[in-house]
Amino acid sequence: MPTGRPAPPTHRTLADAATAQLHEAILAGDLAAGSALRLTDLAESLGMSMMPVREAIRRLESLGLVEVVPHKGAWVRELTLDDAHDTHEMRLLLEITAIERAAPRFTDRDTERARAALDRHVSASQLGDQAAARQAHTDYHFAIYAAAGSRWLLRALEPVWQNSERYRFAGTRSPEAAAERHREHQAILAACMARDAVAAADALRVHIHNSRSRVIQKMTRLDEKEA
Repeated sequence: MPTGRPAPPTHRTLADAATAQLHEAILAGDLAAGSALRLTDLAESLGMSMMPVREAIRRLESLGLVEVVPHKGAWVRELTLDDAHDTHEMRLLLEITAIERAAPRFTDRDTERARAALDRHVSASQLGDQAAARQAHTDYHFAIYAAAGSRWLLRALEPVWQNSERYRFAGTRSPEAAAERHREHQAILAACMARDAVAAADALRVHIHNSRSRVIQKMTRLDEKEA
């Protein structure tokens, strides 16, 4: 299960491998919102038995990415405007709390971790490696939030973050949007390096609001086309 730390080079168990592959397929949109998750089909495509796939689905359900209905099956959760708003509101609650605690405690080592992740994010994005870009983006934010020193806060944030990533990659993609996101990331890091909790919270609040706006705009346009 993603934790905001760099992914290990190998997976410890088949369930870990199945979770990682299905998780990436959901975030990439290869398993689209509303898609049925049939154990036999997934096990065959992953080249493993149904047991690790069943465990992977259970883990993804705990992250809020999958919905399981007893005796009916499992589906990738739908993306909706109401859920997008709710998800970003929870991001504001949890991430602002995290960065307000993290900024005054920020160290040179925290700066190194966050800056390295941000550099990886830019490089992967430029190369078109979306999987690596997603991981680096997560690493960047959680390198900052880890400085808050609260394991429980990070655990509370995990499912909200993972659901938010689905919406983020459903949002507007353009060179202009990418440049704007990078400026926002730099502003957040600069405020943390200055140990300015107020400036860090303000910069993060702008970042999350802009992220939500990009997502809502694209989803609204799609709804209008389908109407």
